[in-house]
Amino acid sequence: MEEIKIHPVQKNYNLRKQQSYCPQVVTLRAYEVYCEIFGEQPAIIEGNCRGGFGTGELIAFLYAHSFPKSEWHTKYEEASKGMINMG
Repeated sequence: MEEIKIHPVQKNYNLRKQQSYCPQVVTLRAYEVYCEIFGEQPAIIEGNCRGGFGTGELIAFLYAHSFPKSEWHTKYEEASKGMINMG
């Protein structure tokens, strides 16, 4: 069986000490949108920056990815609007 490559993610704001992981196929898609909006920061997916993406961020970035690249920033903002503590 092929090993699934993973990246660290934040599981829950109250459980930050407990590291969680997500398949790279998911985190890299979210990171693609992140880079388009905020610029490259490999540490965010490697875990050296606040433990990786939060679950709310993953949701917002993946939602945005389903639209044309020209709409990613707007769709990310739309998806994250109203989310409390996106980590």
